[in-house]
Amino acid sequence: MRRDLFEEEHEMFRETVREFLAREVVPHHPQWEKDGIVPREVWKKAGEIGMFGFSVPEEYGGSGITDFRYNTVILEEIMRVGATGLGFTLHNDVMAPYLVDMTNDEQKARWLPGYVSGELITAVAMTEPAAGSDLQGIRTTAIRDGDHYIVNGSKTFITNGINADLVVTAVKTDPSQGARGITLLVLERGMEGFTRGRNLEKIGLKAQDTAELFFDNVRVPVANRLGDADGQGFFQLMANLPQERLSIAVSAVAAAETVLEQTIEYCRKREAFGRNLGRFQNTRFVLAELATEVEIARHYVDRCIMALNAKELSPVDAAKAKWWCTELQNKVADRCLQLHGGYGYMMEYPVAKAFLDARIQSIYGGTNEIMKEIIGRSFGF
Repeated sequence: MRRDLFEEEHEMFRETVREFLAREVVPHHPQWEKDGIVPREVWKKAGEIGMFGFSVPEEYGGSGITDFRYNTVILEEIMRVGATGLGFTLHNDVMAPYLVDMTNDEQKARWLPGYVSGELITAVAMTEPAAGSDLQGIRTTAIRDGDHYIVNGSKTFITNGINADLVVTAVKTDPSQGARGITLLVLERGMEGFTRGRNLEKIGLKAQDTAELFFDNVRVPVANRLGDADGQGFFQLMANLPQERLSIAVSAVAAAETVLEQTIEYCRKREAFGRNLGRFQNTRFVLAELATEVEIARHYVDRCIMALNAKELSPVDAAKAKWWCTELQNKVADRCLQLHGGYGYMMEYPVAKAFLDARIQSIYGGTNEIMKEIIGRSFGF
């Protein structure tokens, strides 16, 4: 079925992104997987060709374009080459609403130019050792002290955690108020008492720096608070989660499409019992099922992208996209690995990496169980 999501300017941008990845990323990504981190220089090079901050106003170096289709192009091209170490999508898809929509003029002038250029790498810190999907359970505190907050606590599983210069951090400014006691503060590299723990070793996304963060009496200026008062953080987070979850769904479908294409090509060439693997009915049936489900998912996600552009994407719609597409990504990776036989278990074949990288998708951004709870609550039971 013909896809009609993109216009000519998006496809022109796709060629720019594709060429950048082929030149600056693909030859080096295997080494980054061994190193566990992507060099900061790559971020700056991406900034030079306009890969960051589409919605940032032109006066701060951005394009001033609010069109998630550009974000989608980057997501799809990154997944097409398996460059899962790049934290670009979190920088673009998750962080932009905080830094563009929730900052005052002084904060915009201070942070946005570096955000667009790739000189300031960003992260969001919500998850704690004892609080994952349950944001109200966070224990990191920020006590007001004149023109500063004193921040104490820790975060874990933070994407871009080692490289990040700006970390939007969820803290409790009033622990007695539950969700209404959460505030978002921007912590900056170099603040005394702000340290990073391990670059965590994961089963997949090996080149992505995922870290622990520690706060020991960190003095954070009130000027680094997002919003004009304490207690707005939970609602700021909730407002931005649909876009984050759609971003995950977009990457999930793109990853599923990629591994499926690779597997079809493998089945064309591989022989078993004296004939081509694709000649077996089981192979054709498995691929037929996967191709159908992936295409159906693609069209739902495309519709969600246009709904987001129109400011009509609901939390329920985003939750549906996130859980369904990430489960599908895992299913496709698993079935495709099976069709590769023993070779699918070898890391030299892309399907093995795709299998490992897929597993986290149903966990972060809110677990798929939470997604189903969000959908279930919409029934009014």
